[in-house]
Amino acid sequence: MFGRKKKSQVDEEPTSFFGDEDEAASEAFEEDFDLHSDESDGPYDLADIGTEEPTAGRNGQRLDLGSVLVPMPTGGQLQVEMAPNGTPQAVHLVTEHGRITVAAYAAPKSPGQWREVVAELAQSLREDNSPVTVENGPWGRELSAVTAAMDLRFIGVDGPRWMVRCVLAGPSGSTGADAPLVAIARDILRDTVVNRGTEPHPVRTPLPVVLPQVLAEQLAAAREQQLAQEQQAAQPMVDQQPPPPAPRPVPPRRGESGSAMQQLSQ
Repeated sequence: MFGRKKKSQVDEEPTSFFGDEDEAASEAFEEDFDLHSDESDGPYDLADIGTEEPTAGRNGQRLDLGSVLVPMPTGGQLQVEMAPNGTPQAVHLVTEHGRITVAAYAAPKSPGQWREVVAELAQSLREDNSPVTVENGPWGRELSAVTAAMDLRFIGVDGPRWMVRCVLAGPSGSTGADAPLVAIARDILRDTVVNRGTEPHPVRTPLPVVLPQVLAEQLAAAREQQLAQEQQAAQPMVDQQPPPPAPRPVPPRRGESGSAMQQLSQ
């Protein structure tokens, strides 16, 4: 099974994304890096789980989304985000505490992609004037941010030629280290399976999301119903109005040399 990174396996440090006021926190964070990692935890590679039924999880069925197989949280609901071309772009697991999104990306054979991604995320959020905190979680760096719309937490895990990114979004205070939403997300990641496949993908490319047939059929039916409602609402208002009255006949005019019928017969 693909193990978690040891401290000795970590690549050289990228350019620091901490400000001057964060240098002390950065040094302390580096000392504690992967302190709580557990190599028995997922996410797992499909080739390493040793079962003919990859959808059978620890505490129930995993939802097969093509590139990732994720367990459903208790009481959770699915929310599918579609791309403009009609293909599924992301599947969100919605809980009473907030939303969890697990996605897999192509990565090089050597670990370290998440280190680069989390640095870029931190820089982007800070440029948007969002307070950012970098913490150490079960798999290493986790990024917590407070935006105008919601609180966010990003958890990443490097695997063999893949990287998993888990995004948590919820109301104020929902993404703190000890919050229920974070505990649920970590439990999901511990039982997630990644199906990297054999197709070549450029580094950082999202691995494709494939919906289960039943879910795909439900979405297609809902989409058809929505289109029908939109077409019905777009009918011209004139179709809903009574037809205008028929024009009144105009009597023929009498000319100087006789009636209209007489003129036509000449």
